[in-house]
Amino acid sequence: MTFLDRLRSAERRNGSMLCVGLDPEPSRFPGALKGDAGRIYDFCARIVDATADLVISFKPQIAYFAAHRAEDQLEKLMEHMRRNAPHVPVILDAKRGDIGSTAEQYAREAFERYGADAVTLSPFMGFDSVQPYLKFQDKGAFLLCRTSNPGGDDLQNQRLSSVPGQPLLYEHVARLAQGPWNLNGQLGLVVGATYPAEIERVRQVAPTVPLLIPGVGAQGGDAVATVKAGWRPDAPIVVNSSRAILYASGGDDFAGAARREALRTRDLLQAAKP
Repeated sequence: MTFLDRLRSAERRNGSMLCVGLDPEPSRFPGALKGDAGRIYDFCARIVDATADLVISFKPQIAYFAAHRAEDQLEKLMEHMRRNAPHVPVILDAKRGDIGSTAEQYAREAFERYGADAVTLSPFMGFDSVQPYLKFQDKGAFLLCRTSNPGGDDLQNQRLSSVPGQPLLYEHVARLAQGPWNLNGQLGLVVGATYPAEIERVRQVAPTVPLLIPGVGAQGGDAVATVKAGWRPDAPIVVNSSRAILYASGGDDFAGAARREALRTRDLLQAAKP
């Protein structure tokens, strides 16, 4: 199965557009786990087990592991997800972007070392920085397009030329992902939930690619507006929530609380389908 096939299968099986972001912060861990970076795997595995039937994807953010020298725990977590939630594709949130020879190594890291199903990439060094990932034809890649942070305006919302009618930079990235760069149908786009008008514009420019949409939950993105702008029957959206689910409770019931918040968010997203 291709990554897109796996994504659509998970969407149907779990009736979900929700992605749970795995951004472990030991200082926010509950109870006896609090402050213990050696328990990152234990915390994340409990979250995975509690929500695996509710999500379209999991999205571990590699920096939260690497900062605590916990790459071995990330490898163990990836194995856990493949073993206990094989129907749920995993997106490694790495936001890599480098020249071709280095990109080849990053691609091996994402797909061979960690066994991810997809990875997030920065497209701003051009196609040769993306192409090495596409050699793994059953894998996917999400290109940063219109991100949820305010600083995204600095570059993404600028026109490519002063000539009237020229596209904004994020629109150009969307066109490349929909067209000439999408050699094997492997590409998707990252568009923040905090900009629903831009989600709608990206969907106009790139009508068939999957969208990874962070920013729902703690970042304040509107879940209903997000779905109405981006969801299409033939083009899945992957709506990410991290902190609101991970830290739904500071007590020993954290996994149950995470499940309840994930269920609430999943159902809210499903109910917003046009």
